[in-house]
Amino acid sequence: MTDFFRDIPEITYAGPDAEGEFAFRHYDPSEMVMGKRLEDHLRFSVAYWHSFAWPGGDPFGGQTFERPWFGDTMEAAKLKADVAFEMFRILGQPFYCFHDYDVRPEGDNFAESAARLDEIGDYLGEKMQATGTRLLWGTANMFSSRRWMSGAATNPDPEVFAYAAASVKACMDVTHRLSGENYVLWGGREGYETLLNTDLGRERAHAGRFLQMVVDYKHKIGFQGAILIEPKPQEPTKHQYDYDVATVYGFLKEFGLEGEVKMNIEQGHAILAGHSFEHELAMARELGIFGSIDMNRNDYQSGWDTDQFPNTVPEVALAYYEVLKAGGFTTGGTNFDAKLRRQSLDPEDLILAHVGGMDVCARGLKAAAAMLEDGTLEAMRSERYAGWDAPAAQKMLDGSLEAAAARVGDEGLDPKPRSGRQERLENIVNRFV
Repeated sequence: MTDFFRDIPEITYAGPDAEGEFAFRHYDPSEMVMGKRLEDHLRFSVAYWHSFAWPGGDPFGGQTFERPWFGDTMEAAKLKADVAFEMFRILGQPFYCFHDYDVRPEGDNFAESAARLDEIGDYLGEKMQATGTRLLWGTANMFSSRRWMSGAATNPDPEVFAYAAASVKACMDVTHRLSGENYVLWGGREGYETLLNTDLGRERAHAGRFLQMVVDYKHKIGFQGAILIEPKPQEPTKHQYDYDVATVYGFLKEFGLEGEVKMNIEQGHAILAGHSFEHELAMARELGIFGSIDMNRNDYQSGWDTDQFPNTVPEVALAYYEVLKAGGFTTGGTNFDAKLRRQSLDPEDLILAHVGGMDVCARGLKAAAAMLEDGTLEAMRSERYAGWDAPAAQKMLDGSLEAAAARVGDEGLDPKPRSGRQERLENIVNRFV
């Protein structure tokens, strides 16, 4: 026990009319939705980096948070873990996620960094066993240090590629030891700032070969979790090789990995790629590579990834509608890749941010489930494409361009436009949210 969250009670479900801040109004973990407990639908996870490692800086200002565990010692890392698991207990969070950089201080060399990761891995394992909290996924931070300034797997220096391989191997080993349910590759620096110094084909080939090595190692050690890629557009480089879901799928197909790797999709990154969250989720579902989500939001008046906690039920409902259509999570879950505003200094702020996000997600998922069970949206979608179920339409798809063209003259076709009914569909959604 620590005293960082002193006097903050465990958060329990108290219903929509609950008084006071420290209660769930919509998230009842045991509530049954579409035959499954709400906790098992949502599979909430806390992001170690934003909640416990981030100092409160932004592109224009430095540290605003003062935390007793900030420091480059293993003692500080263990105190950080103590506080983290205390927060998991208060919130009833079933999962957490981490980068290697979040949970241990970097050493003077790789061997020392790896030994520290092993040591803190044992400490985390003891806490997981004592509390029942599980690891949703681990990942290696290959973007913060200056060694990664020109990329990791895509770096022009082969020695950096080797260092990246060592970093991922070490983090995969610990993730495997902690029974992590996924391993994530996040390539924010895997891109370029100018083509003037970039061999685009070579970097792409190296990134593909690196991912093949990761998948091979997964099977070698018997890791049962999923390998996930998280698309990351616009920041911090001009171009990324993992820009969005469709781009990553093409990359996976090129290197024969479409059956091995799935997607961890973040709301904020979807927006930076010029898409909606639900678009990226639907695309991953249709391509068979849906895995997990990072739940947050951007400030739409800012042009960068602000990683705020979700607070808009209609947006979240449309996202979970696609998640449920994909069959829900298997190894994946809802990871709050979200951070406090740099002015939100109090321990209570950290707790209440998660409480609010969990309630918003619960409301969104329940609305999504209600829309699916109602069936109106899917019925109207099916009606719109009903013509394609006719034998003539199916025969046309199996035939030639000439045969399709001949139908116009042979059958006297003169198709008339039909309404897409968008406003009507939006009105239906608003009945539920």
